[in-house]
Amino acid sequence: MNVQPSNPNNPIVFFDVTVGGQEVGRMKIELFADIVPKTAENFRQFCTGEFKKDGVPVGYKGCTFHRVIKDFMIQGGDFVNGDGTGICSIYRGPFADENFRMKQSGPGLLSMANSGPGTNGCQFFITCTKCDWLDGKHVVFGKVVDGLLVMRKIEVRHYFSSFVHFRCSQVSVLSEQFIIDPIDD
Repeated sequence: MNVQPSNPNNPIVFFDVTVGGQEVGRMKIELFADIVPKTAENFRQFCTGEFKKDGVPVGYKGCTFHRVIKDFMIQGGDFVNGDGTGICSIYRGPFADENFRMKQSGPGLLSMANSGPGTNGCQFFITCTKCDWLDGKHVVFGKVVDGLLVMRKIEVRHYFSSFVHFRCSQVSVLSEQFIIDPIDD
């Protein structure tokens, strides 16, 4: 299912997802830079590898979805520890909740995973359903515009086999003319 971007000027990133070396598919995600620019930019730079630590690009390439809860969400982005305890941002530490204008109104919404107010970093989750009890707690900063089936595959496969790790083999920013993928293997 393809969904039209809400703003044609917003960046679109993608995850090529693999399970055990087997391709599952691609998720294209619009980042709401027009509504939450700071949060969207943090995520975008981790997708492109623009952010560097000690001169080395860091980000989501090779990262796993370490927490998957059927009928709720898939969570990933902990490239620090890989288990949901790591935190990193392009702002050199946790950053504040930008705003809560967007709501957890349905499946395919990209939100910041955090441990409380002002603790945003690199971790994120994608909703598998409406999660309105999270409104006002987790900043929504994007939506899956293509690849909801990939999200469903992760959700279902993990449900039946909880030890499976889902890796993002390629994470890049997609533009109308070219693909940027500055992270080398």
